[in-house]
Amino acid sequence: MTGKIWLVSLFSISVLSGCANNGMIQAATSFVDNVSKQGSELPYSVLRGDLIDSKTNQPFEIRNGGFGSAMTANPNQANQFYALTDRGPNANYTGEYGKGKSFPVASYTPRIGLFEVESDGSISMVKSILLKRPEGSLISGLPNTSALGGTGETPYHSNGQPVLMNDSKPYNKDTNPIKLDDYGLDGEGLVALKDGTFWVSDEYGPHIVHFDSNGVEIGRINAFKNDTRNMFYLPAVFQHRRANRGMEGLAISPDETTLVGIMQSTMKNPDKAAQKGNLTRIVTVNLTDGNTEQYLYRQEKAENANSEISTLTANQFLVIERDGSFLLGGPNGESKANPNAQKHVYRIDLSTGTPLSSVALSSSITRNASHGLMIDGLTLEQFANIYGWDALAEKGIKPVSKALVIDMVKAVSYPHDKMEGLWVIDGHHLGVLNDDDFATWSTKGKLEQKKLDNHTIDSNRLYIINADLMGN
Repeated sequence: MTGKIWLVSLFSISVLSGCANNGMIQAATSFVDNVSKQGSELPYSVLRGDLIDSKTNQPFEIRNGGFGSAMTANPNQANQFYALTDRGPNANYTGEYGKGKSFPVASYTPRIGLFEVESDGSISMVKSILLKRPEGSLISGLPNTSALGGTGETPYHSNGQPVLMNDSKPYNKDTNPIKLDDYGLDGEGLVALKDGTFWVSDEYGPHIVHFDSNGVEIGRINAFKNDTRNMFYLPAVFQHRRANRGMEGLAISPDETTLVGIMQSTMKNPDKAAQKGNLTRIVTVNLTDGNTEQYLYRQEKAENANSEISTLTANQFLVIERDGSFLLGGPNGESKANPNAQKHVYRIDLSTGTPLSSVALSSSITRNASHGLMIDGLTLEQFANIYGWDALAEKGIKPVSKALVIDMVKAVSYPHDKMEGLWVIDGHHLGVLNDDDFATWSTKGKLEQKKLDNHTIDSNRLYIINADLMGN
């Protein structure tokens, strides 16, 4: 057997092993053909229907929904997938207590949904798993304190009042302060293990949290050495994540020993000026000993978003790279339609990138405890912005290789802005899911219905694409 054939065979076995255990191999190849090219809508409930749309002056729905922040296969049943919500419906808002977010459902609990693709291509919800603290109480989606990655976001209710520890009493900085939550998550990456547990990465810390099958926290990883909850630590450089652009994607090696996380955008390392670039970081975490490694990913254009990473082999992964535009214009109307909207899936190979721990130190290349590798006193983000990737290569630092696998705009006229979920079904079928933001949008801090064009409300929609994922 040649190396290439062996690799494809190994991949197929790993993807379909759970299917074989459940007698589902035929289902793995049948259900995919019944999902419409225009996608199948996920079911939703209505969280609130009493708020007034700032554009139409009519009531609109806040939906749950919101299950598109990440997705992953159910390793034990071929026609099922898990999907993740983020912190809940929210909008930029500046109130009496400074810049922050309006949370129209401030009590919302981030959750994992289990969904099934039916034989006719429709989607049903099997169950919802609410995320909980170690002692079993429900977490929130409210921001963390500054000591654990919070960026000073003040949470507000939809009426403009701050979210307080006790909303029935007036604000007092000592006895009734603004409510923050160090267990709060803005979840964006999801891994489902064969033992029924989950790993979730988020945009706050970033934190990577291990939950049991009932959604109870059983372990945690982040970059804060003072966080006694941690089992392992990320490199300190990850404390410099950009607000709302943390660890957007999470995957795990086929043997379930190594987590692989990718940051959404260029970090503010060392400051905000550095974040307007196209260098993003990938980190691996060995779950046996906590050892980490970092790699660089080169985006197609500055300030794109890497919004998912999914496993193919031990070294090969799929990555979503997208912009934030709408093919049909979105809530801002058809005049904002962008026929060049970028919604791409790339195959990357970690073995082709430079492990940052392997870079030899010298008088010009040093290592800083907070900012990581430095070249002539500049962070890697700064150096790439100023001198470019060729100059980085001359220093012996290369990004991982990438090859375009799917252009979703060309494939299905993809209308959504936030393509954020990938489900590797087998070597030739890929599920793609959007984040609908709970069907909400905001303009100048005012909430409204999120639409794909002048008429169509955005919703979580599963697309299944036939493509050669392995590049054979």
